[in-house]
Amino acid sequence: MAKNKVKRFGILTSGGDCPGLNAAIRGVAKAASSRFGMEVIGISNGYRGLINGDARPLSQEDFSGILTLGGTILGSSREKPFKACDDGNCSDARAGQDKPERIFENVERLGLDALVVLGGNGTNTTAHLLAKAGLAVIGLPKTIDNDIWGTELSFGFHSAVDIAAESIDRLHSTASSHNRAMVIELMGHKAGWLALYAGIAGGGDIILIPELPYSIKSVTASLERRQAEGKRFSIVVVAEGAMSEEEALLPKKERKRRRETMPYPSIGYRVAAEIEAATGMEARVTVLGYLQRGGTPSPYDRVLATAFGTAAAELLERGSFGRMVAMQDGRITTIALSEVADRVKTVPADHPLVDTARLVGTCFGDS
Repeated sequence: MAKNKVKRFGILTSGGDCPGLNAAIRGVAKAASSRFGMEVIGISNGYRGLINGDARPLSQEDFSGILTLGGTILGSSREKPFKACDDGNCSDARAGQDKPERIFENVERLGLDALVVLGGNGTNTTAHLLAKAGLAVIGLPKTIDNDIWGTELSFGFHSAVDIAAESIDRLHSTASSHNRAMVIELMGHKAGWLALYAGIAGGGDIILIPELPYSIKSVTASLERRQAEGKRFSIVVVAEGAMSEEEALLPKKERKRRRETMPYPSIGYRVAAEIEAATGMEARVTVLGYLQRGGTPSPYDRVLATAFGTAAAELLERGSFGRMVAMQDGRITTIALSEVADRVKTVPADHPLVDTARLVGTCFGDS
């Protein structure tokens, strides 16, 4: 495709929803249509909509007034078009075709010159595979986990931190009233950025993240030390992917099996039970769950999503594809999708914020 020839492009949101998706859609669409004269085609329900050809033109009315709206006007799904191909079974019985083939047929049928995808690790990995296959693709990073490789920040993250930190704030008063350990479980299966930021912002006494496997002896020693100092309560912030030191030594499949068969609904409940058994202290659990994904995006995320969106429109105008918009050193830039694919940005053990938390007395449960 020649540069500067994008007249009509598709846009989709894939994976879990998060605050800021609509702000990003607005940023892409307003810049592309008003500034560059492009036609915007909204694809419903992520890659599933692209496989099924479920799409419609978006007018100015569609992407006006959505800056503060949570969720996504396009809908989303966790469809991974290439995943079934891993075992050689790519076929879709309804069409007798594999999913990537149907995507390319629908791109041609819809007359799309390019595709803009908004999503997390899986979404941008799929975007890379489509780009390798010849599709003109641009990615935007969204996730409340902030774990996308190559960008310092993803939109949705700051909004989730705000929600989680406010929730921790609210736990302080009830914890102090009852002399309890309050365990709050946050999202973050592979990376602990959300628990780290929210835990520091909310004054968490203990923060457990996947990158720093915990010893329950270290956790309970910290709690007992606080009690000895006359502190009536403790706040324990747990990422959903936190693991014990024993679990960390297991092969990944065995660790997953044990987690699935443990007699607790989630890791937060296990940590609470371990605390009660070791200390006799009353522990209560709050699992914040999907509240972290919902609601109005924070002002910061509105700005970030808008900046990412307009940068994507500029990439469309320049004909620069196979790239993801990113923030590096505080500036909006781009990175090749090939560098992003199949990688997760985790919290380094020596990250400055980990050091900051330790200096104010926060325990990470590591020996």
